[in-house]
Amino acid sequence: MKKWHLGAILAIAFVITLGASSNNPSESIAKPEDGFKNLKVLPKDISEKALDSVMGEFCISLGVHCNFCHARKEDTTQRGLDFASDKKMEKEIARHMYTMTANINNTFFNWKSSTHPDTIHTVVCYTCHRGDKFPDSKMFLSRIDSIEQAYHKNRPH
Repeated sequence: MKKWHLGAILAIAFVITLGASSNNPSESIAKPEDGFKNLKVLPKDISEKALDSVMGEFCISLGVHCNFCHARKEDTTQRGLDFASDKKMEKEIARHMYTMTANINNTFFNWKSSTHPDTIHTVVCYTCHRGDKFPDSKMFLSRIDSIEQAYHKNRPH
């Protein structure tokens, strides 16, 4: 099986799993007692399971680990990451990209005028990134060109 077929199958399976888990009304809404800190794009009442799912999608889609967006704790006596910190610009970029994909899905794929367009997962991070933190735009341009050429060649006159 071609490499991109396997990647596409894995991405589709991941999106289906993500959609199924985020739409489950009986899902546990476990979250820290004080709530999560510094959520600017994700819902303030997001469950720990849903937050982990979103963060997992970022990691898989970009081929990165948590420290790509999250800074280390400033207190050197403590180990780990400061998830609330905005010190890394990658975190702000992730917020913009998440908002962009939500807007694309709401504008172009919300055929039923859902009042919950955040549950539409047609365009996801993996759509462009495909496991690469810096996707190659040349690849997309060549694909768009070939799709356009096929359209003009096969369209009814």
